[in-house]
Amino acid sequence: RSHSPANQKKVTEDEPEIEESLVVLDWFNSDLNLNINKTDFVSGAPLTDAGFAYMFAGARASYGFINGKVCYEVKVTENLAVYHLEDSEPNRHIIRVGWSVDSTTYQLGEDPFSYGYEGSAKISEDCEFKDYGVPFKLNDVVGVYLDASEEKEFIELSFSVNGVFQGVAFNLPRDELNGRALFPHILTKNCRFEVNFGQKEEPWFPPTEGYEWASNIPVENRVRGTIAPATRADCKMIAMCGLPGAGKTTWANKFSAENPDRKFNILGTNAFLEKMKLNGLPRRKNYTERLDILNDMCVHILNILLKIAAKRRRNYILDHTNIFLAALKNKMKMFSGFKRKAVVIVPTEENAKFREGKKIQEEGKDVLDSVILHMKANFQIPSVDKTFSEVEFPELALEEARKVIKKYSIEANAA
Repeated sequence: RSHSPANQKKVTEDEPEIEESLVVLDWFNSDLNLNINKTDFVSGAPLTDAGFAYMFAGARASYGFINGKVCYEVKVTENLAVYHLEDSEPNRHIIRVGWSVDSTTYQLGEDPFSYGYEGSAKISEDCEFKDYGVPFKLNDVVGVYLDASEEKEFIELSFSVNGVFQGVAFNLPRDELNGRALFPHILTKNCRFEVNFGQKEEPWFPPTEGYEWASNIPVENRVRGTIAPATRADCKMIAMCGLPGAGKTTWANKFSAENPDRKFNILGTNAFLEKMKLNGLPRRKNYTERLDILNDMCVHILNILLKIAAKRRRNYILDHTNIFLAALKNKMKMFSGFKRKAVVIVPTEENAKFREGKKIQEEGKDVLDSVILHMKANFQIPSVDKTFSEVEFPELALEEARKVIKKYSIEANAA
């Protein structure tokens, strides 16, 4: 019986056609765990099953703005059922709205040049949360305002709730933005929402005098966000390979930061935990006795998001151990047509011990010794073949890495 080559498996893509000139929630510049309504692209809801209920999901609009007085409004339309969350979980249903530059993450208000107003009556930039305005919740409407009038030295960001102005939230020195556009940005946790960029015949609340709805700004006065790759052949999947604590996440984050135009989506435990922060603080510190539960959640999340990711034209980094070669190749079959590369991280023994100690100190011990021994006994290095067009060894080169992995195997079998 003949088998189709790994890179020829047929995939049905989930890439709807969208009128290019519309201001909508951006199908490409959004989290995979956000379901954007494909009939209008102005409403959405996050995944809420199991561990997804702890995660935020965000999206930017398709266009941003450098000058002018621009606004949009967001309505919280449903609190989704999350009965499986603990009673102690803070902000079970919460939304942030605001503005961000195109290079920031989808965690609105948790990066520099990312400005959010949250339903808990707080504003934030770069994870600095401050009291502001009134709380907003189910059925409330938040107006989101950008005053980038050319004669002004400072750009003003302000908000309203149900038509009541809440005051200026952020004053941004124009030169710090360095000519970059600010994009409408919504971030949600367990809430369905709808956005009015100006496409509604009647707004929920009339805009503050002097402001224009985002969709009414002429196309030539807007800035288009990063556009998705045109074909699967233009997409890249990088699979990290290495033991826990080897340095995979460090490499993935650095590579992603050095290639901002590629918009790499990192799929892995640490990336998911970043979307589970509580008021900008890491969730791990609140789960010190239950790291196994947290890891199980992240495995479930990864399995679901891989299926979604395989149908979307994006660039990905799979930040997982990936040392069981057969399992890795099965995952890669889902990404047929992508350029696929393996990055194998095998540090020196000295570096491995240092990194393992640092990881335990910062994050706690989240992998049992018996599990690590099993990984060491079964570590297989991928090679250039039908699955991978390239294999990179950023630390120990292939021959030295083989010696270390052989030592791992001897150590594991002797235990």
